[in-house]
Formats: sequence, C-alpha cells, structure tokens
Amino acid sequence: MPPETAPAVAGKPPAAAPATRTEARERAARNRKLGVLGARIAVLLGFLGLWEVCARTGVVDPFNFSQPSRIWDQIWQWVTHGTAQGSLGEQIGYTLYEALTGWVIGVTGGVLLGIALGRIRFLADVFGPYIKVLNAIPRIVLAPIFLIWFGLGPASKVASAVVLVFFPVFFNAFQGAREVDRNLVANARILGADNRKVTLQVVIPAATTWIFTSLHVSFGFALIGAIVGEYIGATKGLGLLVAAAQGTFNAAGVYAAMTILAVVALLTEGLLTFAEKKLFRWKPADAGDGR
Repeated sequence: MPPETAPAVAGKPPAAAPATRTEARERAARNRKLGVLGARIAVLLGFLGLWEVCARTGVVDPFNFSQPSRIWDQIWQWVTHGTAQGSLGEQIGYTLYEALTGWVIGVTGGVLLGIALGRIRFLADVFGPYIKVLNAIPRIVLAPIFLIWFGLGPASKVASAVVLVFFPVFFNAFQGAREVDRNLVANARILGADNRKVTLQVVIPAATTWIFTSLHVSFGFALIGAIVGEYIGATKGLGLLVAAAQGTFNAAGVYAAMTILAVVALLTEGLLTFAEKKLFRWKPADAGDGR
C-alpha cells in the first residue's frame, strides 16, 4: 500500500492547499464569460460569412441586400474620404449630440415627474389619464410636427428623442416610487424625517434600480428619435446618410450607416452597464452568472 500522506502540522496550512470554493466559482464565471464571448463572435462571423457567400453566388440579390465586403468598403470610404455632408466623425457627433441632449432632458423630466406622481397621489389622480393618453399616441409620428415647429436644426431631433425617452423612464420611476417598502418609510418618519427627507433619502435610492433599468432602453429610443428626425429632414447626421444612400439606391450605404449606429449603441450600452455596476456594487450577482 502507498504510504499515507503526512498530516499537516497543527496551526500550519498544507503545503499545497486546493483551490478554495470562491476561486473555483470565479474561474467558472471567467470561463463562462469567455465561452459566451466566443459564441457571440462565432455567430457574428458565421452570419456575415453566409451573407457574403449568398450574395456572391446569387442566392440573394446584392443590389438590394448588398454584402458585408461592400458595406465595409463604404465605411472605409467614409472614414478616409468623408461623406457628402462632411466627415464621418462630424455626422456621428451630430447624431450623438441630439440623442444625448434628448436623452438627458427626457430622463430628467421622467424621473422628476415619476417620483412626484409616485409620492403624491393627488397629482397621480389628476395627471394620470393625460399621461396615459399621450403614451398611447404613436410618438414617432410627431417627428414631422417637430420639424415644422423647430426646422431642420438639432432642436426638432432633440424633441423627437425627448418624447421617446420620457415615457419609459417616467413609468419606471413612478413604479419604483410606488414599490418602496412602507416599513422603510415608516421607520424614517419615526426617526423624524419629513416628506422631503423621506423622498431624497428613502424613495429615490429605492427607486434607483427601476430608473437604471429604463436607462438602457431609453437611450436606444433617443437614438431612434434622432435618426428618424434626421431621416425626415436634416443638414447633418447618420439619419441623413441613410436618407441620402436610399435616394441613390445605395444599399451598402444604408447598411453602413446602420452598422455605425449599432456600434455607437453598443458602446453606450457598455458605458451604462459599467456605471450601473459601479453604483450598485451591493447588489448580488445574477444566479446564472456562475453557471
């Protein structure tokens, strides 16, 4: 029989201690993230490769559906030689300015009004029906009206972004204010907090998770509002690139502008996710993260 391993000296750890359970869980989480990233890249490359092959073999019409190589050529041409409206960076910056401005205004208004109506039932009873009616209106059709009101400049695109952003943020803030634990509010009042302190120190922190959930969706709406406004009428922006490419039957240009827009949206989503993780370090990780 092989000799038994000598027991560890009392008070000293074994010479080669096995990995702790925490280390094993972290390693499994890292492996899972790498696996998910690899699968995403494989899906994207497979889709683009299939698209390219189908376009080159005539399975799909490259005039109508273009192909990844032509889209890349169009993006590279815009990067190196600019667009008819100016440099590509200027078009991206113009659209981002409109989307970010509309997003900030819409988020601010939605949070303030949502918290106010969530805290004051009288205001909710008075303004509730009007907000529901406005929410039922297809807000994207307001873009031509804003164009008439504010002209071809950025103001009309900002207004389109605001109306698309406001409602999802408002309803989340309203629901977050309504879902606050009543025991927390009661305890704060017992400790002498007035309505202002209860709102600032209890209600708003408790509703922050609800509000951040809406921010991810709302910035996408802000981009949609800016792009649609530019598509209808503008002097600069990615939406104008889409409209110009469509007017010349340049499918590659349409897809190129959409690709750039998707990259911008993904980068912004990453920044929001990073900020959310920094602000909510106290939240436990999802149960599926370590699978």
